[in-house]
Amino acid sequence: MISVDLALLLRGAGLRWHPASGDRFAVIQPDMAGEVFTISEMTIEAHHYPTGTILGFNGTTEWALDSVAQEDAVWLPREDQMRELLGGTFRSLARSTDGTYQVLVERPGHPEQVFTADSAEEAYADALLSLVTAAVERVG
Repeated sequence: MISVDLALLLRGAGLRWHPASGDRFAVIQPDMAGEVFTISEMTIEAHHYPTGTILGFNGTTEWALDSVAQEDAVWLPREDQMRELLGGTFRSLARSTDGTYQVLVERPGHPEQVFTADSAEEAYADALLSLVTAAVERVG
């Protein structure tokens, strides 16, 4: 799983989250550091309103938390979600003999790029951060 700090960098770069069942997230509050939640119709549902999305905690007596606004949470995308977001730029994932992981991406008109990290998730996140940043710069 990627770190909250890396997830915040992705969000800050422009990665948008549309909460769905199975998504993992963290609540950005000091007293909730280290807590990871998963959206599930049984316990946590995304309620979409014109004013924004609220993540509702259904029947959870363990937490003193009924709901949280989406902007107060940060998405912790899974490996498969990040690979999907990389789309056609994704070329490969490899594990090196030193135990690190490399994600190879190729954007149209640009040379291949390799992103290396201690976990596959972090390598995917670094590649995605680069892709989102480049897309926002191109549009901006």
